[in-house]
Amino acid sequence: MATAEATLTRDVDSQGDIEFPQELSAFIDEWKVKPGSLIMILHKTQETFGYISRAAAEKLSKLTGIPLARIYGVITFYHFFKTTKPGKHRISVCLGTACYLKGGQDLIEEARSILGIGEGGVTEDGLFSIDPVRCVGCCGLAPVITVGGDTYGKLNKEQLPEIIAKYQNS
Repeated sequence: MATAEATLTRDVDSQGDIEFPQELSAFIDEWKVKPGSLIMILHKTQETFGYISRAAAEKLSKLTGIPLARIYGVITFYHFFKTTKPGKHRISVCLGTACYLKGGQDLIEEARSILGIGEGGVTEDGLFSIDPVRCVGCCGLAPVITVGGDTYGKLNKEQLPEIIAKYQNS
């Protein structure tokens, strides 16, 4: 958790006060009065920005009246929420049962090796990040990765360099 907090602190220094689009502000106004609304608000915030920065978390706290510590508790508890800006091309590697058994973990390790990034990392050029996911609903194509809206199935690690090169050159 210390890493997430350090990252969140850096974000506030680089972004200052954050402006929420009108659509997000309206969503927050509608949902903040409903019991148990924090997760819905966090999902919408991450959908808007791609992650939840320190500045966004602080603004959510002010707008909703929810203590910042509670917001952080939810963000850091659920793996879905990201506290760092993802790469332009998010590589999601399925680790559902079928994909895991057919080499999903090997795909993650190979992709990280090719891109030179660790767990939770983003390439220096900001193009790529890698996220393990629990299931993408394509068990018959295991193992599966998605890059943006593109799905690649029945993969082996030898196929990854060509797939990654496609996005490096776009």
